[in-house]
Amino acid sequence: MSNVFIAFQSNEDSRPIIEAILADNPHAVAVHSPGLIKIDAPDRLCIKRETIEEIIGRRYNLQELHVSLVTLSGYIDEDDDQFTLSWKH
Repeated sequence: MSNVFIAFQSNEDSRPIIEAILADNPHAVAVHSPGLIKIDAPDRLCIKRETIEEIIGRRYNLQELHVSLVTLSGYIDEDDDQFTLSWKH
């Protein structure tokens, strides 16, 4: 099993995204660095639009996460409702 990861700028825009990722992926671990928050997870990580919307209290387009995205590792499977990183096709 290999880890996937996603990293965001440490700013107000990314805080609800990170909160949602950690809520939906209890196996994930956030690593804080100056100006950057990296989230590691074994094998798979899923970002759900619905969870982000619950946290911020408004509609959310998953494309908005790209504004604060720094880097990621894994295969991407993306639609309007979720953004998933994994090492399986």
